[in-house]
Amino acid sequence: MNSDILPKQYKHEDHEEAIYAQWEEAGAFTPQATSTDPNKEPFSILMPPPNANASLHAGHAMYVIQDIMTRFKRMQGHPTVWFPGTDHAGFETQFVYEKHLKKEKKSRFQFDRETLYENIFDFVKQNSGLIENQMRRLGFSADWSQKTFTLDEHVIKTVHETFSKLAKDGLIYRDNYLVNYCPKCGTTFADLEVTHEDQTSPLYYVRYRFSDGEPRIINGEEIMYITVATVRPETIFADAAVAIHPEDPRAKALHGEYVLNPLTKQPIPIIEDEYVDPEFGTGMLKITPAHDPNDFELGKKHDLPLHVTINTLGKIDLEWHNPEQEPAKGRAEQLKTQFHNQSIFHARPAVVKLLEAENSLEKIDEKYQNKVTVCYKGKHTIEPLPYPNWFVNMEPLAKLGLEAVEQNKVELIPSRFVKQYQQWLENIRDWPISRQIVWGIRMPVWYNARENTNIFVSFLDTNGERHNLTLEKAYEAGFELVEIRAGLQSLIAPTETPFEISPESPGDDFIQETDTFDTWFSSGQWPLVVLKYPDGENFQQFYPTSLLDTMWDILFFWVARMIMLGTYLTGDVPFKHVYLHSMVTDSKGAKMSKSKGNVINPLDIVEKYGADALRIALVAGSAPGNPIALSEPKVKGYRNFGNKIWNIGRFIQISESEHGRSPAVSEVDANEFSAEDTKILNQLDELVTSVTENLEKFRFSDAALGIYDFLWNDFANGYLENNKDRTETDAYRATVSHVYFISLQLLHPFMPFVTEAVWQQLRREDRLLITSQWPE
Repeated sequence: MNSDILPKQYKHEDHEEAIYAQWEEAGAFTPQATSTDPNKEPFSILMPPPNANASLHAGHAMYVIQDIMTRFKRMQGHPTVWFPGTDHAGFETQFVYEKHLKKEKKSRFQFDRETLYENIFDFVKQNSGLIENQMRRLGFSADWSQKTFTLDEHVIKTVHETFSKLAKDGLIYRDNYLVNYCPKCGTTFADLEVTHEDQTSPLYYVRYRFSDGEPRIINGEEIMYITVATVRPETIFADAAVAIHPEDPRAKALHGEYVLNPLTKQPIPIIEDEYVDPEFGTGMLKITPAHDPNDFELGKKHDLPLHVTINTLGKIDLEWHNPEQEPAKGRAEQLKTQFHNQSIFHARPAVVKLLEAENSLEKIDEKYQNKVTVCYKGKHTIEPLPYPNWFVNMEPLAKLGLEAVEQNKVELIPSRFVKQYQQWLENIRDWPISRQIVWGIRMPVWYNARENTNIFVSFLDTNGERHNLTLEKAYEAGFELVEIRAGLQSLIAPTETPFEISPESPGDDFIQETDTFDTWFSSGQWPLVVLKYPDGENFQQFYPTSLLDTMWDILFFWVARMIMLGTYLTGDVPFKHVYLHSMVTDSKGAKMSKSKGNVINPLDIVEKYGADALRIALVAGSAPGNPIALSEPKVKGYRNFGNKIWNIGRFIQISESEHGRSPAVSEVDANEFSAEDTKILNQLDELVTSVTENLEKFRFSDAALGIYDFLWNDFANGYLENNKDRTETDAYRATVSHVYFISLQLLHPFMPFVTEAVWQQLRREDRLLITSQWPE
């Protein structure tokens, strides 16, 4: 047999790397690759930026949806580009780097801020680039010449300018707002970045005695105290009131009364509020505005003092910053000696022990079911704390986000997510955009260090010794501002501190804010920074972009914020369609996890079965917003399908080696075509129409399964099997060739490697399949 005939089996490892190199060398990924009609509407997609030093996982493999649309639109002749990029992933990357430091028996506290930033940057550079090469393995046809990193200079410039505009428009403010603070991670988290986990906790019933020591008659019963249930007795230090529902039968008798804080022995009022759940505990609620988000709102409503007794290290702070809170001298010294600077973990049992000793603990329910708030990354317990923070007033931005979807400027797919989107924006809270970490875009905010000496600073002196004190104390100790700035690690400026916004220092007496922007704040401007708003050529040509594909779980984290910020800055939405896919699960629909042993590594699958098999397995049988079941047998089945495609090409090759090149359909007399020829040609025309329509409507599974069913059943098992005795006729050979090559074009967006490989082996034209014209 002719040595040029294809082997019986398609071996992906012999083709994929070489074919990808051909595509890149030919410039096939650029928007100029196929665009010849100036009237064709540009098509663009933004790649959700993965962590710069991440490794590919099953979620990233779902970017295949973006590649399918990119290849489809490129073949249709649209100026098409898929913009790639990577994210600095502020908290996650610093977390990984600090683990690296720990292995070297070092800590971030041994470095000034600038040095630590540069060290992390070097670490990221050394470990980045892996995921880009892994995406190449999957055949992703992104224009790598236009990749963006979220710490590129032009990105930082845009983020700074957005912040400045928001401030000028009155949408930025500072406040001692109660934030989700993680003492372990050392930063605040937005509401979207915390989760609530079920647990069993002791519920402590604590007695609050009346302030004058006299009994009260409540519902005909003489009592000396009221009882309040809490899972957090260590926060009693910060109690500002006790609340009761106004319709509670006891409320009238307790109106205007005061009880003693069981720990500080200071009087606190009993207030009425409908927020109180009469069914919880005793129907009375201790109000701790500084350490509970609901209590914080009640505190503002009833003008209660803010007593802070837990610090950012997660330790008890009994410096008694508020005179109203400070106990009598002897009691203050006792409590400070016993509890000050204790971790919450140790303070809680110690507080319980004191309450028992003073007959203030009535009982304990050891099996109370409650929820604890944890940070999304490390699952560490969140401590609600009042902290000077930077906020965006979201109300006017939310209106823009709502209008974008309600006026159909942005289509959410599937549409069932519209309601959730609306509910979230209609009930949106202001957004804390500052983070107490080093790795990220530093806020362009400056304070006058001579006029605001109450700013608290942490810094290393020239000998490497660490200091934590106010600027006033630092100056008194003989430190110069230049030394403080050089060794600066962090600062905390009171909320009322005047500030200036500028990318550069306003003068020698200024010190820069050490907070960085929340990663979602910078990535919320991804369409703008990628296209180089406002003057970039790509911005002029491709904004708004055509499609955003991402997982549904970041609809609020990321998608909504891009819509709001993009519309706010440009007056137009950043993309026209949002396709929300779901997580990839195992074959039984279970979430993949190492503990379950059901994790499927996409690169292992590619190594074993080829990229094509994995790609089509991820979309065939899937639906937007629903879990995507993946299993090795499913991938193996599509590997066999790829081999089927290969062998049909081999069959054509053998036929042509015996009978000569197959003629085109147009070269054969119409009367020579049999009924079966006409039927399969008509079925092909119907397939072209349906695949095109399905891709235009983002019905990827329908398109993939339609091609699969046609090629395997109608064409291979049907037409080819039923017409074996006609292999020498021109009509049959023309039909086979025509159906096959059109089918390769339809299948190419899903299975680019095997289709390109066999297209080149049986080449009918000089151009690559990737840049061939989509059939009509």
